[in-house]
Amino acid sequence: MATGRGSINRKLEDNKKDVLCTQMPESHNNRPKNGHKNGLRSNGKNGSHTSQSRWDEDFFESFEETPLLVAILTYLGYGLLVVIGQIRDLMRAYGIEKDKSCTEPKLEGFVPLFLSWESFYTRNLYRRARDCWNRPISSCAGGRIDVMERVSPDYGWNFQLTGKKLNVMNFGSYNYLGFAENSGPCCDQVQAVTEKYGVGVCASRQEMGYMDIHRELDLLVAEFLGVEAAITVPMGFATNSMNMPALVSKGSLILSDELNHASLVLGSRLSGALIRTYKHNDMDDLEMKLRDAVCNGQPRTHRPWKKILIVVEGVYSMEGSIIRLPDVLRLKKKYKAYVYLDEAHSIGAMGPHGRGVVDYFGLDPRDIDIMMGTFTKSFGSAGGYIGGSKSLINHLRTQAHSFIYSTSMSPPVAQQVISVMKVIMGKDGTNQGMKHIRQLAWNTRYFRKRLQDRGYIIYGNKDSPVVPLLLYMPSKVAMFSRETLKRGMATVVVGFPATPLIETRARFCLSAAHTKEMLDEALKIIDDVGDLLRLRYSSLKPPDFSEKDIQLIE
Repeated sequence: MATGRGSINRKLEDNKKDVLCTQMPESHNNRPKNGHKNGLRSNGKNGSHTSQSRWDEDFFESFEETPLLVAILTYLGYGLLVVIGQIRDLMRAYGIEKDKSCTEPKLEGFVPLFLSWESFYTRNLYRRARDCWNRPISSCAGGRIDVMERVSPDYGWNFQLTGKKLNVMNFGSYNYLGFAENSGPCCDQVQAVTEKYGVGVCASRQEMGYMDIHRELDLLVAEFLGVEAAITVPMGFATNSMNMPALVSKGSLILSDELNHASLVLGSRLSGALIRTYKHNDMDDLEMKLRDAVCNGQPRTHRPWKKILIVVEGVYSMEGSIIRLPDVLRLKKKYKAYVYLDEAHSIGAMGPHGRGVVDYFGLDPRDIDIMMGTFTKSFGSAGGYIGGSKSLINHLRTQAHSFIYSTSMSPPVAQQVISVMKVIMGKDGTNQGMKHIRQLAWNTRYFRKRLQDRGYIIYGNKDSPVVPLLLYMPSKVAMFSRETLKRGMATVVVGFPATPLIETRARFCLSAAHTKEMLDEALKIIDDVGDLLRLRYSSLKPPDFSEKDIQLIE
């Protein structure tokens, strides 16, 4: 594949002309410290924060260490659950306790289909808090939602709907800009397209599934991103997992942030390239691995890598962290690597114009080799995109499985993206898009600042709409979810194995659909439950950022 700005298949044999294989430059972590400030984690946790350049002076992230006593109690809690689970499994084996789970039949000569630990964890740990997940919703995912009430007569083995609906505030959906609505101009345009095209295409793009609305979407996405061309696919997860194998293969190297999403991990594995992870947002570790790759080449043969691809996300959905993109681009240019940027959670939600972290840092989108994102968050729709040079996109049109073999995007889904994108860009003749962007930015800083002022341990960047609040102990995870729902607030709680054992958390997703009154009510609920569960673990001084820097649009 050839590209306009330099082939992504270009070998790195001449990379060493620009790179001296010498000792590492002075570490960022050795520079003067400035207290609880500006994002770079010295040991993968809170550690030191530094001030390096103009963009870095306003870059604030917080990752506070787990208190030692809390970590010990958390391990003891999980250990107790495992011991009790083993005892109960023994009782079930001897018929003392009835086994209500769907256990795998033991067939002679067959190895087990399921892993024993996964089955054990599901039966004895996950089941105890299963009511906190998979809650059925019966409304649109706006600022408030209707949650269908369930009861379990047998402690989480089975659930029954009561017929009652709980109207609660929604702090769990990825509806960042508040466009997941069932009324308004966007909804009206989607309805008109549904009447014109129907709801299904029933063919792939390379057969009879390419409509004028798909071409309009591709062109609009490219214009919105500021790139030469773009393609769109009907599934966000497949945008990564099915496109990455078309970009790198055996003989290539992928340098992946350790906190990258499962779709990026799967896409990397399917590509056949060698994968090396580096510490999250640690530019020293990334540069060390880049230098080693350029100097030493491939294992055993020491041949130059066909290409080196740095894979990062804009906003990390479990940590609330923002990629240090200017530093990544500096290293990319220095070592002649390529950058794959996943903006699933940042496109629409970040930047003064809603164009993601590239817009947030004021960078040139042409410096990003592969720009990926999804329509499932800020746009209130489904699917994903990849943007870049024309030659890159032409290559993906003929090689990417997600584009060739999948049924084309449903017309109403495509129209929802087109309508919202035009609002964000101001093409509808109003300032509604800018109003939503500013409201989300204001809500983010307001909510984060109040939580940190109250003494909770909050992860992530001050401008990230993903706000993780650390809970730690398994019993508190379930209790927090149940108590907040009881008080009128739907939240998402996340535990092991989705997070490290001692970093279980509640994850709030802020939206432009949230009013100040809703945020204040949510803070009161969190305070009530936080006092009940004793969640004020933070020992750090509250940060000094403020929402007053953001001018709202009336």
